[in-house]
Amino acid sequence: MIDAETNLAYGIFWALYAVAFVVFFYTMGRLFRIIPVYAIRTLLQAALVVVFLTPVESAEVANWWIPAWLHGGYETILGDASEAARAFLNFGIASAVMLLVWMLDLVRYRLVKR
Repeated sequence: MIDAETNLAYGIFWALYAVAFVVFFYTMGRLFRIIPVYAIRTLLQAALVVVFLTPVESAEVANWWIPAWLHGGYETILGDASEAARAFLNFGIASAVMLLVWMLDLVRYRLVKR
C-alpha cells in the first residue's frame, strides 16, 4: 500500500520532470534554429518528445508511470529483458505515432509555404 507522502513525492517528481522538459525543449529548440532545413529541425524536436515523454507503467506499483528511457535503460543494465522490452515497445509505438504527426506537419508546412 502506498502512503500519502509517497504519492506526494510521485506528484512532485512528475511536476519537476515536466518543468525540466519544457525548459530543455525550449533550449534545444533555440539551438535547433541554426539548422536551415525545417524537416530536420522538426524531426529532432519530435525525437526529443518521444525520448523524454514516453511513459511505461511500473511493474512494482500499479497505476504509476515511469519515463520509458529511464525504466528501459535501468532494466537493460539489470538484465530484465522482458521489462526492458516493454519500455522499448512503448518507444516504438510513440515513435510511430510521432512519425505520423511529423509527416502531417510537413504536409501542412508545404501547403502553407505555397
